[in-house]
Amino acid sequence: MNAKKAREIVKRWMFPTERSSYMGGLEDRPILESSRGSTVTDLDGKTYLDFQSGQMGAALGHQHPRIVACIEKTLKKLMHATNTMLNVPRLQLHERLGKILPKPLQKSIFLVSGSDSIEGAIDLARKATGGLDVIGTHASLHGSTSYLTRSLSFNWSRKKHTIVAPATSAIFAPYCYRCPLKLTFPKCEIQCLKAGMELADANFTSKPAAFISEPILSAGGVIVPPPGFFTAVRKACDERGMLVIQDEAQTGLGKTGKMFGFQHEPGFVPDIIAISKHFGGGLPISAVVTSAAIAVRAVKNGYFATRSHATDPILCATGKESIDIVVDEDLPGRAARIERRVKGAFQQMAKEFELIGDIRGRGVLLGIELVTDREKKTPANEENRRIFMHAMEKGLIYQTRGAGNLTNVIRLVPPMTTSDAEIDRALSILYDGIRAVNKGRTRAKSTAVGYAKAAE
Repeated sequence: MNAKKAREIVKRWMFPTERSSYMGGLEDRPILESSRGSTVTDLDGKTYLDFQSGQMGAALGHQHPRIVACIEKTLKKLMHATNTMLNVPRLQLHERLGKILPKPLQKSIFLVSGSDSIEGAIDLARKATGGLDVIGTHASLHGSTSYLTRSLSFNWSRKKHTIVAPATSAIFAPYCYRCPLKLTFPKCEIQCLKAGMELADANFTSKPAAFISEPILSAGGVIVPPPGFFTAVRKACDERGMLVIQDEAQTGLGKTGKMFGFQHEPGFVPDIIAISKHFGGGLPISAVVTSAAIAVRAVKNGYFATRSHATDPILCATGKESIDIVVDEDLPGRAARIERRVKGAFQQMAKEFELIGDIRGRGVLLGIELVTDREKKTPANEENRRIFMHAMEKGLIYQTRGAGNLTNVIRLVPPMTTSDAEIDRALSILYDGIRAVNKGRTRAKSTAVGYAKAAE
């Protein structure tokens, strides 16, 4: 296929994209033809560093050799199977996943998409508690393909959906850089949560069921909750008979420098976690995980969740292989090293460019918030757009993100297998892009590669 043919197909046959969404305008972007490791190649033969890891489904790297071999082996033996009978890869995945989970988490069910896993987690909480109301945070995103997940994705405008699911509401996200209460951590004593729960109490329509959040609010601008936040969430939920759900789609299985994102809060273990994205090494599979006690209680109240392809052997086999790769190659450790390299480079750049307002994130899920005035924290939306366009032209792709209508955060999610040389190349491209839009600043003499080496 050539570019001309591709454009003809788009114009005649493809559903148009909604322009205000992050997918809006994809008709005008490069058309990908192949991928390998941390790079993708378009129809014109141009290669890009993929620092969004596909749709975060390639965190092990594109076409990881072990995943490809696993797919080929399983295809020849058992590709699809009814979910009304057990199959061997499914049983192996239940066991493998269970062995890496911290106690008391141990019971799992498998679905297909991230949205599936959120639906399954919410229904699980409702069946286990007998409650109904679910609260999230105002900068969260939990999916787009269902009535319920869209209603809990508060970082998208819910009014676009006209009608939202009942018993879903939000409290303030713990966005310390732009605190909605204009307070400062730790003196604030996490007032965003305290005030939010008080407001939630006034708005509950029935017995509450759950609080849901990402360990790091990714689409909302890579917001990292302050230490103690989830411990406080646990206490508030216990007082109300609510369960705590962690959406580990974008943080689980090594990406934050630990096996799961919630493990950065000492002593905290959620009641339910949802896993997806690179769980299948590039194939679509997701999981809902909880304790034995909660699983039994929910099943007694009629809980079940499935899809026609939810337990396909090929998906379960790659799910197990992806966990083995994360463990065997110590990808959490590699993610932590990438974090230090990238953050060190941007900390040096911040000495030069006032545009860099905040540097945050964990592992390979990193955010750089750009501002035109550090004191006022004026969002640099247009500057970020120009840096994004520069980067794409130079061979680096990533996504711009932010809370609400903001688009001033550079979100970097390189595969955990990305080499130091590839990290340095991306940093160099970003450095040049920031320098190009940083009007009136002294021309820098250093290089991003030098920054990276100094940060090691």
